[in-house]
Formats: sequence, C-alpha cells, structure tokens
Amino acid sequence: MTDGAVTEAARVLVAADKFKGSLTAVEVAERVTAGLRRIVPGVEVETLPVADGGDGTVAAAVAAGFDRHEVRVTGPLGEQLTAAFALRDGVAVVEMAEASGLQHLPAGVFAPLTATTYGSGELLRAALDAGARSIVFGVGGSATTDGGAGMLAALGARFLDAAGQPVGPGGGGLSELATADLSGLDTRLAGTEIVLASDVDNPLTGPKGAPAVYGPQKGASPEQVAALDAALAHFAAVLEKSIGAGAAEAALAPGAGAAGGIGFGALVGLGASFRAGIDVMLDVLGFAPAVARATLVVTGEGSLDEQTLHGKAPAGVAAAARAAGKEVVAVCGRLTLPADVLGRAGIRRAYALTELEPDVERCIANAGPLLEQAAENIARDFLVRE
Repeated sequence: MTDGAVTEAARVLVAADKFKGSLTAVEVAERVTAGLRRIVPGVEVETLPVADGGDGTVAAAVAAGFDRHEVRVTGPLGEQLTAAFALRDGVAVVEMAEASGLQHLPAGVFAPLTATTYGSGELLRAALDAGARSIVFGVGGSATTDGGAGMLAALGARFLDAAGQPVGPGGGGLSELATADLSGLDTRLAGTEIVLASDVDNPLTGPKGAPAVYGPQKGASPEQVAALDAALAHFAAVLEKSIGAGAAEAALAPGAGAAGGIGFGALVGLGASFRAGIDVMLDVLGFAPAVARATLVVTGEGSLDEQTLHGKAPAGVAAAARAAGKEVVAVCGRLTLPADVLGRAGIRRAYALTELEPDVERCIANAGPLLEQAAENIARDFLVRE
C-alpha cells in the first residue's frame, strides 16, 4: 500500500484484450484489478474484457452479461465439437473461431485445402433458432480458406460440380465448382441484421487476399496458396454468374478476405455489413457508458506492435476513450512501438511485462504475477499523489 494520497474520485476502467497464449481477457482484467488494489485498496475498478472479433469474442460478450449457448457443430476437419455463441435481448455474438478456428486442429496438423467453415454456418443457424434478430459475426483465427462456402452450405446454399454433386470441403474443392445456388438459404437471414466484425480489411484474392496473406499461417505451401487463390477467384466468378455483379464487388470489398474469405461469404450470401471488429464490440459491450464513468482507462493485449494500430482492440479502445476525454494507459507482454507512436494512438504510456522479466519464456509462464506488478506501477504513476 502506498503512503501517498489517492487521486480524488479515481475510477479505473480495465478494457483489455487477451494475452494470447497466456491469459484470457477476463484473466487480464482480474490481474490488473488485483495489482491496482494492492497499491490503492479502495480504488473503484470496472472491468470490461474486450475482443476485436477474433477468438475470445464470445467470452468477452459473456463477461459483459450475455448468456452463453452451447451447440454441437462440425469442426474444420469434419469432426463434431462443442461451440458457443452469446445472446442477449435478441442480439447474438457469434465467433467463427468457436467452430472453425485453428485451435481445433491437432498440434502440428493443418488442412489448408480441405478445412471447412460448415460449423460456422451451423453456429449461425443455432443463433437464429435461439431467437437472434441481430447477429455480430466475429471472424478471425480461422483454420480455413474456403471463402465461406462451407458456412453458406450449412445455411442451405448448394455448390455443385459438373456432375451435379456437391464439391468437396475447403477451398480446394471450389476448383471443381460448376454451379452455385443460393436460393435455398435460410429465409430468416433476410430479416436479420448481420454485422461482419473483423480486424482485417483484405480483399478475397490477389497479393493482399486471404490465401496470399494468411494461407501460410494455416500451413499452405506456396503452391497451395496459388491453388487456393485461383479456387477462390473461380468461386467468385461462378457466384457472379448466379447472382450478378454483386459477387465481384463483394470479392473486392474490405473484409472479404477475413478469416480465409468467410468475410466474402458473409457479404455476398448473408447480406452482412462490414465494420471494424473492435468498434462493433465496444458498442455491443457497452463501452460508452463505462468509459463515461471512468477517470483512467487501462487497455492492452499480448503484443503492442505495428499490427495494433490497424484495427486491434487496444487502438480501438484508446481512440474511443480519447474521444471521451479520458486518459489511457496500456499493458502488454511485449512492446515494439515508440512513445510518440503510442501517443498518437491515444495511449499515454505502455507497461510491458518484458520490462519486468526479459526472458520471454519466463515472461509468458509468469504473465499473471508480472501483470499484477505492472498494474502496481500504473497505480503508483496515475492513482497516487505524493
């Protein structure tokens, strides 16, 4: 405990994302709270774990008071698994990684050509069955590069080869696509507002498209990247014949390349609108009233780096907090951004765990206690008057 006086009416909002591989967003909030209160026992702390649409999005919604619903769906390799979505007052938060994420692949196993988003479509259908009238569809962390074809098939679309048989699963199967029929899509989709929430704005194909940029992360060789890019371009061309020029426009639209192209499937088949994932989630989670109550905001994620500035949660939190006139600090595992860049992003100061423990392996293994230490330093620097 400090000997200094506590800043009058201090109230801290902890709105941080997960530290991937070590702490969930909920655990980050708990550790920061513990560290702050070790120095200032009576400080008011409100926690609002956040996510940018990728893995952890449903958990953030549940932490904010949404109900968790579990359902059996098809995993990326065709296996059955349990996935969850969140629901409150007719608003569903659906995270494609829950059904089709990389975390469902066995260690060291990839399936770049055959991994399917079918389970993501089943998850969307389950949300509709539960009464969702509006769906935030968070995409990221996928094991798939199928353009959302599997998702659309689960919702009633038909993708057939020249013999009139369904094409195989995954992006590789789309090379055999001859006809696409979206007329059987679940009719409830037409009356449901669907927001595609993503932290990336890549197009479907090309040098900045889903296969080229993200395929290697999913185990695709250069030859497989080329094959997937051609297959997705073919998918878009066949859809254009079926539904018109809107398919070609959707393939070029921001977010089409998100999560292996599932963004394209959502835009062209579900009538989704694209928004930056963190902006959507801040609205859904109730960030505006929470930040209005705060005098200091603590945000963060595992790595504060150049990617953070392009749609990641801390940048979105900092921008919204700065617009509300609130001071922002950040916690992170590692920091590669200089102070002036952080300042332009609205972050007054960042506290990296590697400053406390330079050994990265030990830092990851002891992230919780180290984060509490970092939060103690925040309390000394921002909550206490000498």
